[in-house]
Amino acid sequence: MWTDSHCHLNRLDLTPYQGDLDQALAAARATGVDRFLCVAVDLDDHPVLSDLARRHADVGISVGVHPCEDLAMLSRATVDTLVQLGQGDAVWAIGETGLDYYYSQELREAQQQSFARHIEAGKQLGKPVIVHTRAASADTIAVLRAEQAEHGVLHCFTEDWETARAGLDLGYYVSFSGIISFKSADSLREVARKVPMDRLLIETDCPYLAPVPYRGKSNEPRFLPQVGVVLAELKQCSVEALAEITSSNFQRMRQDAAQSRRGV
Repeated sequence: MWTDSHCHLNRLDLTPYQGDLDQALAAARATGVDRFLCVAVDLDDHPVLSDLARRHADVGISVGVHPCEDLAMLSRATVDTLVQLGQGDAVWAIGETGLDYYYSQELREAQQQSFARHIEAGKQLGKPVIVHTRAASADTIAVLRAEQAEHGVLHCFTEDWETARAGLDLGYYVSFSGIISFKSADSLREVARKVPMDRLLIETDCPYLAPVPYRGKSNEPRFLPQVGVVLAELKQCSVEALAEITSSNFQRMRQDAAQSRRGV
């Protein structure tokens, strides 16, 4: 019923499950989560994530390099490398990529170049691009426009409505995490109210950002329905309807990207 459109399964705290990821996934499935996009943060994640996807039919993976990685890893993310690793049905998306100037702008240019290469790889593969943006919203939208990006998601969205609207105008989806349940997130909840239902996605970004009432704990996919409860209230619909709509949106995002494939 639920699709966790962004999670880091290889980084979960598995202590409650005796170190067994299969048990953590079973716990999530018991709450209605039946599809998981396990997102890479660097190229070295690929063998581990590929093994996860081989063992679990409801787990897809991505290929990409997070903008906060070092220059060496950002540079390794060439278009050819991303396209090579991004082949196959198990790879559902490219990323996460994007821009993050929160801690430093030292690698600003390298981040932008890496971001553009991820977008190009997504076009060649016909796969949506997962975009991370923090303290860099104007440049993020500028790169998306310059690269004529059309298929992807602004993940774990925390920016303002103007940024969301710009992404929506480009054809992107907007995904919300447990942050929308935080007491301090009134402005973000206002943004969520404005995002059209047919462009809405939901995620945990686990093991980070556990929603209320689990805030402060290590996040995991079984907490996703709690994010859905908050979003459903904001959108004035049933929780069941929100689960169905966001899962349908996720599938449509992938299908639309595949239909636009440029060709390798």
